Amino acid sequence: MIKIWKLGLISYDTAFKIQTSIARKHLDSMMKGITTNYDTLLLVEHKPVYTVGIRDNTPNDEILRLRGLGAEFRKTNRGGLITFHGPGQLVAYPIINLKHFKSSVKWYVNSLEETVIQMCKELGITANRSPHTGVWVEDNKIAAIGVHASRYVTTHGISLNCDIDLSWFEHIDPCGIADKGVTSLTKETGKVCTIDDMTPIFVQNFEKVLDCKTEELETDTQQEILSSVYSKLMVDTV
Repeated sequence: MIKIWKLGLISYDTAFKIQTSIARKHLDSMMKGITTNYDTLLLVEHKPVYTVGIRDNTPNDEILRLRGLGAEFRKTNRGGLITFHGPGQLVAYPIINLKHFKSSVKWYVNSLEETVIQMCKELGITANRSPHTGVWVEDNKIAAIGVHASRYVTTHGISLNCDIDLSWFEHIDPCGIADKGVTSLTKETGKVCTIDDMTPIFVQNFEKVLDCKTEELETDTQQEILSSVYSKLMVDTV
């Protein structure tokens, strides 16, 4: 069972702190020998932000240029290089213990890719893997993946271009690949694919691929995590 938490439009920083809080619950329970299941799927939409992974060395002048476009810029501990998150893009952060499924990060990344490939198939889009991580429609990336795992507890995840303004990607080489493009569900289907409409389809395919069930995260648990996160945010800004 994986609990789903639909957070809507939030900043990257807030989402990352929520991920970290849930991951810490996983790790603390493992250290104490507690079997409580904290597997959670966060579904969010971000305010404009460019993010880079642990292998990225973006120079300061480039960071300033991207911020000048009206987006934030964040360095992260995920895999992968530079990408963009913004309104119209569904971002899924599974904070799960892979030992509850299969203790393999490669299997996990393949499962995230397969979730989107099957979702695209349902929408009449032929999507595939490539030597580059992520999901592709011919030479255009429709979903980017960057994950981190600590003791098989995952953070970060997959971003799916639903009805996003693709012009944001024109200012970067997405995922560090200069000769490839990006696309979206809206562009490929010719119909507006809102996050609200696409989320149930994503979740259904996520359940099938990972062979799991999902249910909404309890409100009191949400409030507990948010209280901790916002308290930390206030301390960090003092």
